[in-house]
Amino acid sequence: MATLASAQSETHFSAVKQLTFGGANAEAYFSPDGSKIVFQATRDGGKCDQIYVMNSDGSDQHMLSSGKGRTTCAFFLPDGQHVLYGSTHEGGADCPPEPDRSKGYLWPVYSTYDIYVSDLAGKITNKFLPATGYDAEATINWKTKKVVFTSLRGGDLDLWTADIDGGHLKQITNKLGYDGGGTLSPDGKKIVWRAHYPTTPEDQKDYKEKLAQELVAPMKMELWVADSDGKNARQITNYGCASFAPAFTADGKKIIFSSNKNKCDTRYFDLFLINPDGTGLEQLTSAGDFNSFPMFSADGKKLVFVSNRNAKERYEFNIFVADWK
Repeated sequence: MATLASAQSETHFSAVKQLTFGGANAEAYFSPDGSKIVFQATRDGGKCDQIYVMNSDGSDQHMLSSGKGRTTCAFFLPDGQHVLYGSTHEGGADCPPEPDRSKGYLWPVYSTYDIYVSDLAGKITNKFLPATGYDAEATINWKTKKVVFTSLRGGDLDLWTADIDGGHLKQITNKLGYDGGGTLSPDGKKIVWRAHYPTTPEDQKDYKEKLAQELVAPMKMELWVADSDGKNARQITNYGCASFAPAFTADGKKIIFSSNKNKCDTRYFDLFLINPDGTGLEQLTSAGDFNSFPMFSADGKKLVFVSNRNAKERYEFNIFVADWK
């Protein structure tokens, strides 16, 4: 669909600053005023991801979650004083078992994942719309105060939206396959997400068998855009690779995302910009082998992302902030 439109350089970045040093740090997202960043990490002797928070200059890094279970996908509420995140801690204090990598690269979608709201002191104040099966990957539109998340409550991994208080719960995708990483545009009118929809009977059977084992295969993901109610859905990438972590730019005119489209079926990911209609693809990163989880500050002046540039070990991933130009 889209064609590469830029040189292999980082001309949009200036004053790139590394905020973490060591461990596997990921999914770093700004608070509404840009003063803080919430992220997940396996570090400090931990055996699986926990939620951390820090100031946007990298200072005052500390664990927010309890250290029990496994956590994922934290995001600030509009008040900037609470976050919501997925956690398995009610299913057990230990880290849940990792997928068998001999069967390929697989993501776990543990049925013990539920979404919790926590204050910045780590106190859980609310359990958000609990249901049987996987609930995680929640993000929030700070203007409309709508939450979008991935849930198995309808029998498949679909996107759902709701108000912050849990009202107006609505399923907005319903095709067989994995829908995840949903993010609403700044004005709340559009949504972008990653998806894999198996089409052949064999692929559908494989998807269902993996899902029954609480697994998905993430290496074939494309980006989709729709109205915020799920209508007028359209695919905007068609690379046959893994494209994920999409987010709108602060003005809502473009989408930033991560993809291994240059080296499909590998761990080499770069950041790209694309128009919501799938045109105008522009590569943003050229340093490091892995660049992902981008998010713009609300004013559009800063970009936070995760990269293995400057890494001392193979599985070290750190958080970076760049001035955007």
